Amino acid sequence: MYRPPIRSTAALTTSLVLLAGLVACSSAPSSSSAAPGGSGQVTLTVGDRPSSSDPANRATFDKKVADFEKANPDIKLNPVETIWDATTFQAQAAGGQLPDVLNVPFTEPQGLIARKQVADLTKVLKDDGLLDELNPNVLKIAQDQSGNVYAVPTAAYSVGLIYNRDLFKKAGLDPDKPPATWDEVRAAAKTITQKTGQSGYAQMTTNNTGGWMFTTQSYAFGGSIENEDGSKATFDDAPSKAALQLLHDMKWTDKSMGQAVLYDIDGISKAFAAGKIGMYMSAPDAYRTLVNTNGLKSSAFGIGPMPQQGGDHGTLSGGSVQIVSPNATDAEKAAAIKWIKFCYLNKYVNQDAAVTSAKNGVAAKLPVGTPGLPVVNADQWSTYQGWIKPYVNVPLENFAPYTKVAADQKIIPEPPVKAQEVYAALDPVVQAVLGNAKADIPALLTKAAGTVNAKLGR
Repeated sequence: MYRPPIRSTAALTTSLVLLAGLVACSSAPSSSSAAPGGSGQVTLTVGDRPSSSDPANRATFDKKVADFEKANPDIKLNPVETIWDATTFQAQAAGGQLPDVLNVPFTEPQGLIARKQVADLTKVLKDDGLLDELNPNVLKIAQDQSGNVYAVPTAAYSVGLIYNRDLFKKAGLDPDKPPATWDEVRAAAKTITQKTGQSGYAQMTTNNTGGWMFTTQSYAFGGSIENEDGSKATFDDAPSKAALQLLHDMKWTDKSMGQAVLYDIDGISKAFAAGKIGMYMSAPDAYRTLVNTNGLKSSAFGIGPMPQQGGDHGTLSGGSVQIVSPNATDAEKAAAIKWIKFCYLNKYVNQDAAVTSAKNGVAAKLPVGTPGLPVVNADQWSTYQGWIKPYVNVPLENFAPYTKVAADQKIIPEPPVKAQEVYAALDPVVQAVLGNAKADIPALLTKAAGTVNAKLGR
């Protein structure tokens, strides 16, 4: 999930889901150890090896490399510490300094495809059988207009509506039926405040989380933040104005958002866990922070899909995909798919790997079975859930409203260009709307659009 940014939300999300994948990596053998295409040993350079300053995850990664090579003796891996970095990627690509396999965020595949900087993996994915096992909704992130696949999604999330089931009950609301529209969010927030005295709804506003959540909300209203090629801001429009007007009215007319308005992810998590907030936007993995870190009762946690307004528009998503060098041979592509499947997806497609990962999670006192946006298809996801059922330690019924919708809800990636700088420009907009009853919403958006356009035009 999101953490206060260093370079970009996408980069940090990628790092977090990558590390989560390393913790979950199993040593179960792959289904085949034959050399790809029978052409002798293949050597691959694979990125994302944790640095020596992170010895635990580095050891996990190195063990995974050794296990893979043992299971696939005709494939030699050369692990390197190279990670995706928006500020250096293009120079590395131009200089031929990128590894054969690299983890990148959801924001990147379409640009990489357009610039021909990634390999077409369609055939090798079909030959491996992995293509049919992936979630087609998530896979769209990695496809061109013809349906060819250029990356493999290995971790994904979509933002939904976190809510406090206990406050819902105290307010006389049905905790199994969270709001499905933003009008319903407004009504529920008002009721929670009137019946419990707590903030019915809260929204992140600082450390670039304000822009991040404004983007999510704008998507749900049918808006966008940038045009397709990321050359122009597009949020100075009716959907974004409507989203901000709703926040304004909840804050100043309904008085259902409380006094505190300067929240980042940590602050809002602590306030929610303390029972001071009825609803806020976040992803399902907020469960770990809220329950394990901040002490929320697991029975009080609830999550529904992203409420929509004026149509079924979709929700912001993030995650990671694995890309392969455009210079890779067919044998190297096949070997790359074996590695990607082995390290990042094995627990979803291999029962022994799934059970090992679940047992490791239980032993580490981590949430096991937390629903999210699956990277595998519905049937495979159901099979995986069956494998880990004996080890699940989270209240799955509390995630049911989200899981019933999330797999099919349209997912929309973050802004494609300079997302973090865009978020920084939008933070003050959200803060102004929630901090000043007389805030001029159109003027705020116009000014922010000018700031963003100047950045996009560099």
